[in-house]
Amino acid sequence: MQKLKFIFISLFFLILVAGCQTIKDKTDAIVEKENTKLSEYIGKTSSNLQMDLGKPDEDFKNAKGNLELVYNTKKYGIVCERRFEVDSNSIVIGFVSNGCF
Repeated sequence: MQKLKFIFISLFFLILVAGCQTIKDKTDAIVEKENTKLSEYIGKTSSNLQMDLGKPDEDFKNAKGNLELVYNTKKYGIVCERRFEVDSNSIVIGFVSNGCF
């Protein structure tokens, strides 16, 4: 009886760990796709960015003196924030994406 109980508990934890790994793999694939899509804007002008994504929800100068354009969306109640850094020549030089899938 103890061996049977041990086998069921082991099987339960094995399924739990495998399920978590599957979710992690899917999440990583989605994040990679998002980063690939957004990295296409690196080196392009902020006008190109705004033609594709529209007017930003927020824009401000950061500590480096560069302009930051912030786009916020919501999907399934989860807030997605995409933040693009634009240099003094209006060229996109970086981005950060949080909560986007």
